[in-house]
Amino acid sequence: MKALTRKGLLLALSMIMVLTVLAACSGKTAESGGEAPSGETQAGTETETETAGGELKEKYDPPVTITTVWGIDPALKFKNGETIENNVATKWASDTFGINIKSLWSVTDTNGAFATKMRLSMSSVQEMPDVVTIGDAQLAQDLIDSGLFMEVGPLFDKYASDKWKAAMDLDPNVWNPYIRDGKKMGIPVLDYAYNHDYLLWIRQDWLDKLGMQAPKTLDELEALMDAFKNKNPDGLAPDKVVPLSIGFKDTMNTWMGDPSWVFGAFGTIPNQWNLGADGKLEYGSINPGMKQGLQKLNEWHGKGYIPQEAALWDANKTAEPAVAGTAGIIPGPYWMSGWPLQDTAKNVEHAVWKPYAIPAGPDGKAGRHGTHFTNGVTLINKNMKNPEALFTYQNYLFENMADPQPGGPFDLGLFKGYDYDLDADGKPVYGDNVPGGSVNAVRYLLIRDGARIPDAQMKALMNLADGKEPVTKLEKEVKNNYGPETPAAAKVVLEQDDISMKNLFTGPPTETMKSKMDYLNKLENQTFNEIIYGQKNADAFDQFVQTWKSSGGEQITNEANEWYANLK
Repeated sequence: MKALTRKGLLLALSMIMVLTVLAACSGKTAESGGEAPSGETQAGTETETETAGGELKEKYDPPVTITTVWGIDPALKFKNGETIENNVATKWASDTFGINIKSLWSVTDTNGAFATKMRLSMSSVQEMPDVVTIGDAQLAQDLIDSGLFMEVGPLFDKYASDKWKAAMDLDPNVWNPYIRDGKKMGIPVLDYAYNHDYLLWIRQDWLDKLGMQAPKTLDELEALMDAFKNKNPDGLAPDKVVPLSIGFKDTMNTWMGDPSWVFGAFGTIPNQWNLGADGKLEYGSINPGMKQGLQKLNEWHGKGYIPQEAALWDANKTAEPAVAGTAGIIPGPYWMSGWPLQDTAKNVEHAVWKPYAIPAGPDGKAGRHGTHFTNGVTLINKNMKNPEALFTYQNYLFENMADPQPGGPFDLGLFKGYDYDLDADGKPVYGDNVPGGSVNAVRYLLIRDGARIPDAQMKALMNLADGKEPVTKLEKEVKNNYGPETPAAAKVVLEQDDISMKNLFTGPPTETMKSKMDYLNKLENQTFNEIIYGQKNADAFDQFVQTWKSSGGEQITNEANEWYANLK
């Protein structure tokens, strides 16, 4: 699917606003004849919405229980003696909805510990949770195929709020990975649009000192990298400069510091499935444009424009020279102004980063990896007694948290005393100004990140980029926490939305993928590294393509296209 154009994005926003108004107008309770205050039920009443086949309650009396399991981020902090099992969010769910969140187990998620624990629970026939959110794509597919979790499509159609449905409809393809025989087996966890689409971050202070402009083509980029290295404005020796900080330790297609846009200049994006000229899916790494891109990276490596050890660098490693002040360019998301690039000034006080568009290749082509609007999937146990309770919980978050408006229950933050507090004058304070320090309480919620509407953050950023003062919580949040250049960077991303190329195969691994893809990936990484490092000439790419096809790649392509044809 092509990325939304800005016109399409604005149209989708208009649709959501209409749906929200309609939902508000229809939100009156049958018992009271009026609307309960936001976030509350009227005293002495239990508000219910009649639905075909069941009741969706705003609060359960007697309470119901939802069991779950947790993979805890090692960096996640708690306060007041709380734990993931018992904290401000679990108390809130109990008080607000009559829903008790019960933990079957939790594990600190280092080195894949959560996935390991889930697989062990599944293989040893231990009790499965009522609700679990999975970020690991392969684990999600394995759990769906286990038969332990139910079809969710009818539940979503029946119980999800209009606002949640409208958010999901921004890209109906988000359901694709979790469909089996036409049945939706998991609810996609929505994420912000374009969250990992990238652009080029360039040292503006270096550009200014050299009297040069940001590059619009690869040729202009090469001239700039040469100047950064050999005429460095900060007086750094050539061997101390990383003109373009990229790495491809595991893949050519990641979230920061990757070179996939270089291949986009020749018409393809590696490590994903793109739409070929014949309308069928094509594995990007075997497209002829890859050969030209590999030759280009080989030239840049020989001239010292990219790190000598780029094949050993992952995404996080590429940020190190940028923060240290020795890199001139790094590709990455629009939010990098806040992290990690804001830290560059700690090492080089005068350093200034600015966002710029992806440059075009010799034929005017440009392309970048596109971001899907998801961040995992929520599965529901087929034996769950009250599956509608999940929608009671999540509908409220989509109505009040996904795009919080002034005066709403989450206007200032999630939980007072945790992610925000009020000072003596009643004004909100955040971060270190919160007594005892702030914590990322959104990670205590049952579903990762609570609730997100894909285009809500971009809408907030566009308002700021157009010079509007921040009014909503999202606008204030991005202004205060995401770095000063984030709105401008988001605008650059949207202005190039037509070059955003998403991975079009999002289904479960095919049979041949399961047995052959690991080998093919190793073959690909080895061949590409050998070409970039000059151990083999570019013609080795042609042999790689032949071997890839004959070693299972051709069958994988057929299977991927069979899935794609059935999907359409």
